[in-house]
Amino acid sequence: MFKKLALAVAATAALGAVAQDFPTRNITMVVPYAAGGPTDTVARVLAQAMTKPMGQTVVVENKGSAGGLVGAESVKSAKPDGYTILIHHIGMATTPTLYRKALRFNPVQDFEYIGLVNEVPMTIIGKPGFQPNNAKELVAYMKANKDKVTYANAGIGAASHLCGMLFMSAAGVDVLTVPYKGTGPAMNDLLGGQVDFMCDQTTSTTGQIKGGKVKVYGITSSKRVSSLPDVPTLDEQGIKGGEVAIWHGLYAPKGTPKAVIDKLVAGLQAALKEPSVLQRYSDLGAVTFPADKQTPAALEAHLKAEIAKWAPIIQKAGVYAD
Repeated sequence: MFKKLALAVAATAALGAVAQDFPTRNITMVVPYAAGGPTDTVARVLAQAMTKPMGQTVVVENKGSAGGLVGAESVKSAKPDGYTILIHHIGMATTPTLYRKALRFNPVQDFEYIGLVNEVPMTIIGKPGFQPNNAKELVAYMKANKDKVTYANAGIGAASHLCGMLFMSAAGVDVLTVPYKGTGPAMNDLLGGQVDFMCDQTTSTTGQIKGGKVKVYGITSSKRVSSLPDVPTLDEQGIKGGEVAIWHGLYAPKGTPKAVIDKLVAGLQAALKEPSVLQRYSDLGAVTFPADKQTPAALEAHLKAEIAKWAPIIQKAGVYAD
């Protein structure tokens, strides 16, 4: 007993020493989705901006998997010293319901909170040359060809999956879904015409839309976004109930010392004040959360509220990964 107590005291002292000097080497920001996807884009802008205030390079590491489970699990199991952190989106709020049996972590209890980053609307886009020209025509086409139309997403629990689920519910029709390991691969197949349409964050689609490489059918936010002023919302086109925005938060392994978390919070807040970061996110249609939301308490409250919001929606749809 005394030996265990001594070891625990020694471990606590060691973490305290780590916290005092933190950081002395690179920090790894884990993205639980494939490179080239929207969360990866958000992460790389943030990681570069956090490098200066942290005084060490923040390196992005992609660990893509369906629902972002592998990346989140790896951070849960990482040493709680602040050198491994997680950026995740709305999937942290939906996995408890979607992955009732397969989930090996508790989003609320197994992480320390750092803060909210930004919120990103989504766009419904189609392959080049896809027949429908607007959202109403897309819905009509889906209903007339429901056995032929294909919808791409990044896997169960991914933002693109949730968006598609809401859109099809609002449209009153289900079509064949094609899951991928990330929206990057899904976008490649959409551009190549292998699938018909998908829903993805403006961080990934703005360039494709402006370049005329895809057809766009609408924005999923309540109002138009400045980066795509000519793209109408779904609501404007008479499609109700399809509103969804994807938010991102920053987490650390449970047990990370408060002194380390405080430094990470300061780094996050400093990064999100940078004009170049605000402009980059704005160009991509993303809205940065205000400073009072870039905190552990705000992220915790937001996550819990989103879990409560999405659980009945997913349960009603009967979509589960196990």
